[in-house]
Amino acid sequence: MENLPLPRPTDGDLSILRVLWSDGASTVREIHDKLNGGTGYTTVLKLLQIMTDKGLVTRDVSARTHIYTAALAEEQTQRQLVSDLLDKAFGGSAEKLVMQALSSKKASREELQQIRKLLDQMEEK
Repeated sequence: MENLPLPRPTDGDLSILRVLWSDGASTVREIHDKLNGGTGYTTVLKLLQIMTDKGLVTRDVSARTHIYTAALAEEQTQRQLVSDLLDKAFGGSAEKLVMQALSSKKASREELQQIRKLLDQMEEK
């Protein structure tokens, strides 16, 4: 079977996915409430319908109130987005991507320790 490309989430999709990743399966009302009212209820519903069609979320219709779940784990989506960015903006150069990321936003001491740990692990392989 052919591997189809994973759906690309929009900024609006990512806002909803963040709620689902942090809270787990949720109703439209729960997602709407978590988005702090910045988006109307019917807009959230329409976005979820589109996201269902794109394969970004799954919908459980067994109960009266539909329950939505993220189709992919947060890490899978992040990996996909970084891979696209790496190819499109940095010509596949991980070094350029990391250098740009670290120079554009100050990393905390803990983040730098985690980065060093990851680099050490990668060198060992």
